Amino acid sequence: MIKKLVLAALVALPMSVAAQKFGVVSAEEIFSAMPEANEIQVKLGEASKQYEDEYAKLQEEMNKKVSEYQAMVEDANTPQSIKDRRLQEVQEMDKKAQQFIQTAQQDLQRQQAQLMQPVHDKLLNAIKTVGAAQNLVMIFPAEVPVYVSTEVVDVTPLVKAELGIK
Repeated sequence: MIKKLVLAALVALPMSVAAQKFGVVSAEEIFSAMPEANEIQVKLGEASKQYEDEYAKLQEEMNKKVSEYQAMVEDANTPQSIKDRRLQEVQEMDKKAQQFIQTAQQDLQRQQAQLMQPVHDKLLNAIKTVGAAQNLVMIFPAEVPVYVSTEVVDVTPLVKAELGIK
């Protein structure tokens, strides 16, 4: 009796797998076509420009301090303690500039993550909606598979339509 059940299950398994439909989607293609993606790039570009401008000011100030220090080093009448203090100021400015760069990079990454999350969620929801509407068992990223059968459905155009993207 058990053998018959196992045999029936083994015979039915390939049929049930064959009836399942799978899909692929190019999420990167869809994301780049979304208007929100352009808005994110503009906002991040503006923030990056502000950081670059501020860093340029820091560099200008540091270059001025370095020039002053170099002039002092060449002046034999300047006491060594003043030269040492100026050198320390230059080193501190350099450290501040490095910290500024690190903080700016972290802030830009944080902003990017915050801006991308709602767009990512919107894309994921559209993919889920299309997958459910098409009765797909699973949707894979189109960029990953090495081989895709002709029976696999490319849902990229359907997801674009769901998002209102042409």
